[in-house]
Amino acid sequence: MAGNSYGTIFKITTFGESHGKGIGVIIDGCPSGVSIDESVIQHELDRRKPGQSAIVTQRKEADQVVIQSGIFEGKSTGTPISLYIANKDQKSKDYSHIADKFRPSHADFTYAKKYGNRDYRGGGRSSARETAARVAAGAIAKQILNSHGITVEAYVSRVGKLSLAKSYDQLDLSLTESNILRCPDPEMADEMIAYIKDIRKEGDTVGGMVSCVIKGCPVGLGEPVFDKLHAELGKAMLSINAVKGFEYGSGFGCLEMKGSEHNDQFVQDGDKVSTTTNYSGGVQGGISNGMDIYFNVAFKPVATIMRDQQSIDKSGNEATVTGKGRHDPCVVPRAVPIVDAMAALVIVDFLLRQRLYDNVE
Repeated sequence: MAGNSYGTIFKITTFGESHGKGIGVIIDGCPSGVSIDESVIQHELDRRKPGQSAIVTQRKEADQVVIQSGIFEGKSTGTPISLYIANKDQKSKDYSHIADKFRPSHADFTYAKKYGNRDYRGGGRSSARETAARVAAGAIAKQILNSHGITVEAYVSRVGKLSLAKSYDQLDLSLTESNILRCPDPEMADEMIAYIKDIRKEGDTVGGMVSCVIKGCPVGLGEPVFDKLHAELGKAMLSINAVKGFEYGSGFGCLEMKGSEHNDQFVQDGDKVSTTTNYSGGVQGGISNGMDIYFNVAFKPVATIMRDQQSIDKSGNEATVTGKGRHDPCVVPRAVPIVDAMAALVIVDFLLRQRLYDNVE
């Protein structure tokens, strides 16, 4: 299986399956001498782990990270960093009923056809459990970015038809972690939580949106043509399980605007250049312009529902798939740290790539 690595200089490779012995990540290209706080890595994993509230899957995993290499006395050594997370609460028997069946809108069918076999226990490698490894790596990337004054903050902005009316700069993002949904608007969070609980009682699921803002990014990150900054962010977000859409800056809203309305005018702001508006979302020509980078990520309803669904088995016969196991009725509360992590991995990689230009100069 190819495609398990991401990044150019700061490169990660994840491994493991949902119901295997564990999952993990190898980070190659992390500079030496970087101060790394293990408690920060664990904090990010705790934000993503299952069983943390009544509106997420009740699988119980501590997701305790074990640093196996690459960090000594609190600092990176410049050698590959290995992070490992053991699986403790596997219930593989919950999936025995779909060993020969293809669940609607899951990766069962495509994996079976592509590889000739599949690990049906929780989806194996296609399970969102793999994203814990990304979050662990992203926690290190975020620590590097913070040392450069760059912050990454994601939050839930929509669940089903319930949506925040305010943009990120009108919200107090310090309130994001104040509720189990990770929505910075407490009143809307309560509505969304109640809605998810109702959906769960129906045996169904619902989609949602995670918004993200990156602040403090310097001018010049990103490569024109194929490695545009926004294109790489899009790829990173679309690689996350259940993601169906990505938009940055004005996004699809620009369709209703005229050029005279949409153009961001440049102004001299002290010793730096800024723009009076930011419909570009902090990226122009595929390169960061120093303004805030902001984007939205759309997540579909979880494919596993607690209802019978019609499908076929591996022989092509009609079959009924019964919903069993422990699953999220809505992924967005636990997707927030995943979006955080992937955004941080993109930015830190481009930050290190930019050093090549700086060193030449």
